[in-house]
Amino acid sequence: MTTSTPRANGRTIGLAHYASRALLEQVLSRTGTTFNESVALRALSDNGGTAARAWLVDRLTGALKIDESAADRTVTTMTDAGLLEPAGGQLALTESGRELFEGVRKAGDEIAARLYAGLADEDLETAGRVLTLVTERADAELAAP
Repeated sequence: MTTSTPRANGRTIGLAHYASRALLEQVLSRTGTTFNESVALRALSDNGGTAARAWLVDRLTGALKIDESAADRTVTTMTDAGLLEPAGGQLALTESGRELFEGVRKAGDEIAARLYAGLADEDLETAGRVLTLVTERADAELAAP
């Protein structure tokens, strides 16, 4: 009996997402960090460690598909926890915010290395193109009136 390879679709993509996210959530729970906070830490780190609050809120709403009030609460919680601080009209990662992000990033990279080990570069490139296109189409539909 031969088992056919499943086609990529919302179900297979979702299962892969939730399985890998569950591994990351184990890391985050040990640090007391939420997934939304980890996304905010990455966004700020990728932006050089500082950004306007509105930029960060917008980044969270766009990436996580959450409403502005939820994104704003995440930023407030992080500021109250000392992970972010006001800096010249912007928000900046504090030293503890940077340390937390580096630990989470390192653990996430280790998870990804295990999960993607042995997959052909051309398969990863194809999957990347397909998922990027699906994301663009979904974002366009969400933005439509």
